[in-house]
Amino acid sequence: MNRQTGKPISVNQMGDAWPSVQPGKVGDYGTAVLGMGSTCEIRSYQSLTITYTAGKFGLDDTGAIRIAHRFVHDGGKMQTEDPKAANYVTAVSSCGTPLNLYVEPYSFRPWLIALMIEVKGGFLSPGDTIRVTIGDTSEGSPGFLIQTIAESAFQFKVSVDACATGHFVPLPDELYFPIEAAAPKYTRLIAPGLRRPGEQFSLGIRFEDKWGNPADPIHHRYKLTADGLIRGLPNVVEPYTGRTGTRIVGLSIDEPGTIRVSLHAPDGSVVARSNPIVIAEAPFAGYWGDLHGQSGETIGINSIQEYMNFAYENAFLDVTSHQANDFQINATFWQVINDTTAALNQDGEFVVFPGYEWSGNSPVGGDHNVFFRHEGCTIRRSSHALLPDRSAIQTHANTLPDLFEALQDEDCVLFSHVGGRPADVAYAHDAKLKTAVEIHSNWGTFEWILTDSFEQGHRVGVVSNSDGHKCRPGAGSPGATDFGAYGGLTCFLASELTRDALFASMRRRHHYGTSGNRLHMDVRVYFKDDAQLFERDPAHFDTTPSSKTEAIMGDIVRCDEDSVDLKIQLETETPIERVDILNGADKIKTLRCYGQDDLGSRVKILWQGAEYRGRGRNTRWSGGFYFDGGVVQKMTPVNRWNHDTQLELLNGREIHFQATTSGNFGGLELVFDSLENIKVEVKTNLVTGLIALAELGLEDHTLEAGGLERKIRFIRLPDELTQCSLRRKVKVPLTKVRDNPVWIRVATADGHLAWSSPIYLID
Repeated sequence: MNRQTGKPISVNQMGDAWPSVQPGKVGDYGTAVLGMGSTCEIRSYQSLTITYTAGKFGLDDTGAIRIAHRFVHDGGKMQTEDPKAANYVTAVSSCGTPLNLYVEPYSFRPWLIALMIEVKGGFLSPGDTIRVTIGDTSEGSPGFLIQTIAESAFQFKVSVDACATGHFVPLPDELYFPIEAAAPKYTRLIAPGLRRPGEQFSLGIRFEDKWGNPADPIHHRYKLTADGLIRGLPNVVEPYTGRTGTRIVGLSIDEPGTIRVSLHAPDGSVVARSNPIVIAEAPFAGYWGDLHGQSGETIGINSIQEYMNFAYENAFLDVTSHQANDFQINATFWQVINDTTAALNQDGEFVVFPGYEWSGNSPVGGDHNVFFRHEGCTIRRSSHALLPDRSAIQTHANTLPDLFEALQDEDCVLFSHVGGRPADVAYAHDAKLKTAVEIHSNWGTFEWILTDSFEQGHRVGVVSNSDGHKCRPGAGSPGATDFGAYGGLTCFLASELTRDALFASMRRRHHYGTSGNRLHMDVRVYFKDDAQLFERDPAHFDTTPSSKTEAIMGDIVRCDEDSVDLKIQLETETPIERVDILNGADKIKTLRCYGQDDLGSRVKILWQGAEYRGRGRNTRWSGGFYFDGGVVQKMTPVNRWNHDTQLELLNGREIHFQATTSGNFGGLELVFDSLENIKVEVKTNLVTGLIALAELGLEDHTLEAGGLERKIRFIRLPDELTQCSLRRKVKVPLTKVRDNPVWIRVATADGHLAWSSPIYLID
């Protein structure tokens, strides 16, 4: 795969809806030129100039120019009030005509943030200019703060209302520049999941900067070691500058077991450890995927080619898909999507599904992902909201029932998800088509979409994806935007890496989701007597069951027992903190690798939750924790993906913080000499309280804050967690008459979560 960089997205692939009425020919409205250096680094301060030259019409009194950048941008917010502060913007006309400057916080998709320069009390004649300085440093401003996201062609879009009619016409001039990653800060060593003895696999090495951008490696000869025999593993690997991802191929392991690999710097220190490689005699392997994200042809950045390149060469995914908003996919780009997936799909190496995001409003069903087994299918759009071409409007599916009806004869599956338009699982359902709900993404964590599905009687699996807009599927660090969570991953249990096998996995719900970590999870139920296992949901399909004495995650099984044995096997990247066993929405039991007597002087403080289920769900936290009777010896952030947010430890006795959650959680891990006499006073915008830390036991101490699962949790831990393996058998009681969806939630020490698809035990 060749990386396509350096140019903005072709206009014929963009889902932009500009006014159809234009005052004249292209070129009559003027020109714009960008002035700056050739490139810049993320999070640097820059001073940029855009010079507009009036065209044939001039620029009339009360007319204006609009300079916009994309929604994904998480850099400075342009401002016109304080010349000493960052992001100060000025504009001056060559003819002395007064100008009025202001910022539109929400302009038009995908160019959402716009600077307006309005002519007030005069006009511009043809050839007159307006010079705009974004990040004017002349009066003390440090400049314009560049975003956290590396981008091959960051673009300003200039449009003009030359005739003062309120209609802005885009200029054809392309104003763009590349934004480069910073120096590498993290090294990732990425291994496969579950494999069979003798199966070939690869290892991936990725270097990242502070904000998760792929970065040029530090040029060393790194040593590789493993705690078991891996055939083909080289002793030394040497990543080169300009190659942000390195793939080591042709590896295999002969014997069943669990192996982890370490990457060592020249001085012998370990710079990265892999996720566990589990080798087992099994009917399936585990394939990692992120099936939900988009690029710059719609609301994201960079091209679909760069998106796919990142998935394979940097995230080392086994399977992916591109999921653009349907109302921005024009006919040209739909063809590009299909051509791209057809060209890149390679059985046994990299599976790519064609598809799109059906982006209907929540009142008519909400967001759903559509995945086709093959190319060439008709896209059934929810609307033409940003598409001027009306020729395909007869193929619309405006509501979710319309979509289900239109897809009856298609070979496809659907996922419900919670993005800009949260899916309403109560509105409509089709068990033939919808196989899963997306429980986690860059938007946050949404266990409620699964438990809401239980209430409706739906038998769906669990997936996690990024829903990312930054062209980084499979490694979706959120940056400094309102996307407050790291992107998720899904592990598909499939017989082989092919479209057919993965479709079978999705339709059987044989998969589990994570918040971005790669762990091995095996969840099974054992029966005393033979139970009836169904290939498809018997509530909706005429299907003949088979007799089984065990079931795996995603299975639908009819049994006549009061309880079942649940067997859990985990191999994790970092130590296991807890495992919650659930039946529907009810927590049955919590497993820990430690007991009351193991608790030490280490405490986690976590804040979590959302306002409500809709688009404006983000909860803003601010406040502090005040300690009396002792001091904090060490503070480690938990899930602090936005490094710009406030987090301060003062004199070991005060912590001040600001954070955003969207159902997910962030927080702190604190180490004390002793908890004996320490009390902490909580003062936040949403909840207050006083806690004696020595009284904390195995169970969380919780301060409820209303909203949707908004709370602050205090968790006491041993001084050290070390266990990365767990094998347990638990008896789970069943309730008659209703479904018993049995599933688990795993929390690890690094702040990550994982969820199994439920095993549906039906009466």
